Amino acid sequence: MNITERLGLTLLHGLDPETAHGLALKALQMGLVPGCGPVTGARLATTVAGLALRNPVGLAAGFDKNAVALGPLMRAGFGFLEVGAATPRPQEGNPKPRLWRLAEDRAVINRFGFNNEGMEPIAARLAARPAGVPVGLNLGANKDSADRAADFATVLKRAGAHIDFATVNVSSPNTEKLRDLQGKEALAALLRGVLAARAELGRPLPVFLKIAPDLSPAELEDVAEVARAVGIDGIVATNTTLSREGLKSASSSQAGGLSGAPLFEKSTRVLAHLSKLTEGKLPLIGVGGISSAEEAYEKIRAGASAVQLYSAMVYKGIGLAAEVARGLDALLARDGFASVAEAVGTGRSRWP
Repeated sequence: MNITERLGLTLLHGLDPETAHGLALKALQMGLVPGCGPVTGARLATTVAGLALRNPVGLAAGFDKNAVALGPLMRAGFGFLEVGAATPRPQEGNPKPRLWRLAEDRAVINRFGFNNEGMEPIAARLAARPAGVPVGLNLGANKDSADRAADFATVLKRAGAHIDFATVNVSSPNTEKLRDLQGKEALAALLRGVLAARAELGRPLPVFLKIAPDLSPAELEDVAEVARAVGIDGIVATNTTLSREGLKSASSSQAGGLSGAPLFEKSTRVLAHLSKLTEGKLPLIGVGGISSAEEAYEKIRAGASAVQLYSAMVYKGIGLAAEVARGLDALLARDGFASVAEAVGTGRSRWP
């Protein structure tokens, strides 16, 4: 982190977290946050579900909900971006305040509730995006929808022509009963609807499923079984957690999803379990608590073909993406791996 970024973070941390997030996006749009350009190399370049990535370090959904800073984010060192979640209609989300920094725990709690401008303006921005790294859209459902399962397909039909992948998000804890859609029968029906919408697009668009870290082993088995049966292209493991175990910060009792450092072990264990259940045949994207190259490497060795960052940038800045990618390249070289793909799953046994 350079001195300019360190000063910027200090100033942002003096503000309400949601206000600071909005200002960070504005700074990106105005070019006040310099980009480092692409970070790549023979070891870092990889392919995940048909997506050619310069490096396996992506931006998780939620940072740029409305796809307003795609160009600057493409220059920040990420190998791919995920924006959203987008819902069919604009949605205010839950009442404020709804975002808390847990500095002592290097964590964040949010209960946004899929606040976004709706699929129309988001799709328009995606259609006009500059060339660069692959960009995906996180699909969501309106809180008051009469048919939430259908909402995911609706968003995909509208935006599918302008994205490189889509992620079905049924794992946010901040929309009442949304996680009920992770049940075996409901999940299979929802995913078949999304895949039918993809078929109408007439293009080979990878569709991923984002799951919660709070699923039981039996529920994870159901997810793996459904994923194989319906033919989705990969699983994003994981979203935020409802657990509050071991937290020290004053705001730790706030309702919502917990992300950041305390989520690392839990999400990595789920990732490794899924890798075993799918026998390494289904691409997995590791998310949750990554704040260093070493942690990204651990996710990859646990079974992830790629990883995503978000909460750690609250404390380490947007330059973290390039830092993690470069560090990951060094770790792969140290251990004699010629590529990211060679390292995937090689440390899975460490996560019983």
